[in-house]
Amino acid sequence: MPGSTQIVRLADVAAVLADPSRATMCLALLDGRAWTVGELARAAEVAASTATEHVHKLTEAGFVATLRQGRHRYVRIEDERVAELIERLAEHADHYPPRGLRASLRAGRLALARTCYDHLAGRLGVALRGGMIEAGLVDVHRGLNLTAEGAEVLDELGIEPARSGRRPLLKECLDWTERREHLSGSLPSALLHRAIDAGWLRLAGDRAIVINDSARHPLARLGVDIDVVRAAA
Repeated sequence: MPGSTQIVRLADVAAVLADPSRATMCLALLDGRAWTVGELARAAEVAASTATEHVHKLTEAGFVATLRQGRHRYVRIEDERVAELIERLAEHADHYPPRGLRASLRAGRLALARTCYDHLAGRLGVALRGGMIEAGLVDVHRGLNLTAEGAEVLDELGIEPARSGRRPLLKECLDWTERREHLSGSLPSALLHRAIDAGWLRLAGDRAIVINDSARHPLARLGVDIDVVRAAA
């Protein structure tokens, strides 16, 4: 039997996300950026003072970290495990069908391509994993490893993943809309940032990712046919 202290802590963590405004803020922060409290207030449609209280509770629970720069206080998710937890809860929330046309359109955009913390998810993310494995860029037979050919292709595309002991280069993350794995880790993070900087992909502002036509060639090098991804919508 779990201890009483563990039960209380689990209930406390669940209570943090039980509030719709805090849940909205956490989902917004899954785009990997640092948000100001004012931006989070607008996303959650609450007053700035209310947003400040919510951020305080999220910080106390270890969901977010805050930092000051100039006049602004920024909020971000710094622990990938927290992002994965929110993604898992979003998976369960997805069992409830969207209400209304606007919600349905947004759900469709998120299912096509979206950010999952700092890497790609949705059909595009799943296609990227499958494409890189099929093209021999990633080897899954002895763990999840980048091959020599994969390293060469990434270098040619200007993708330079940060290598540190704190975060794996590649890791599998279950996609809550596709029910299959996409790739997380420092490599997919670098890939997403490069794709946005190069204009291959564009952030739509609600975690949704727009696939530009300029992504056709670079993504093909990674084993992804954007026409097939789009056609699956």
